[in-house]
Amino acid sequence: MFEQILFPTDGSNGAVVAFDHVLDLAVRHNATVHLLNVADTSQSSVLRRQDDDVETLVQEGERTVREAENNAQQRDVDTVTEVTSGEPYRKIIDYSETHEIDLVVMPTHGRQGLERFLIGSTTERVVRRADVPVLTIRPDDDGTITHPYQDVLVPTDGSDCANQALSVGVAVADAEGAELHLLSAIAIAALGVDVRVDIQMEMLEESAQQLLDDAATFAADAGVEPTSKAVEYGPSIHQTILTYLEEQDIDLVVVGTHGRTGFDRYLLGSVTDYLVRTSPIPVLTVRAPESDS
Repeated sequence: MFEQILFPTDGSNGAVVAFDHVLDLAVRHNATVHLLNVADTSQSSVLRRQDDDVETLVQEGERTVREAENNAQQRDVDTVTEVTSGEPYRKIIDYSETHEIDLVVMPTHGRQGLERFLIGSTTERVVRRADVPVLTIRPDDDGTITHPYQDVLVPTDGSDCANQALSVGVAVADAEGAELHLLSAIAIAALGVDVRVDIQMEMLEESAQQLLDDAATFAADAGVEPTSKAVEYGPSIHQTILTYLEEQDIDLVVVGTHGRTGFDRYLLGSVTDYLVRTSPIPVLTVRAPESDS
């Protein structure tokens, strides 16, 4: 399902770790990998670079993509390379649109210090604004990457964005031959202290169960029978999701970039942001089309 994969790289250790997973995906899906290096020349950049500094950065970028290309060739993965300059997140998004990219893969952080090109804020901006799914990977000692994926988790709140994530999650589970887990998380802390809490809990659980039933029906119609569908309670939505993926040994979590608003919200932007930052496993974020946002 992923025929064109974009991997923005800065040559950092984080990028190296993520690239190994990119190659695994490319081999599995017979995909072409686009290697993009962006020299940060935006006005918001920490350094105000001179022309010769930019030229040096471009030369370093060319060396970075060349090394990555050589690694890809060793695994018989086709590549396309480009080195450019500008504001990284804009260049990444523009490239994904121009080249009809199916998936963008990025580490959650890259180089540290003044010379960094690909940093957390760049990844966050791409996650929030890219029209294609974005796979984020934590390249640290706490991160765990397993491939092929064996267990895929899709949390849902019934929003348009969550439904879009469900569609992608089902397709990934199908393509990877993985087990599909459906989850509706309820934050106990959000209920507060009230004599009507029991009633609220019952209503929320009924609503959550209906969402899961609908999601399971959608998956089954697409040819994927969910392994589990669970309503889980916890102190917060993101913590409930993290606990579930750890207990169930999940390999990939697929979430929408935003969800419902109001009292009954389960999955929203801040939850996704937190998952991207803290999940020990890869997080595949999906943004709903603009008309549905």
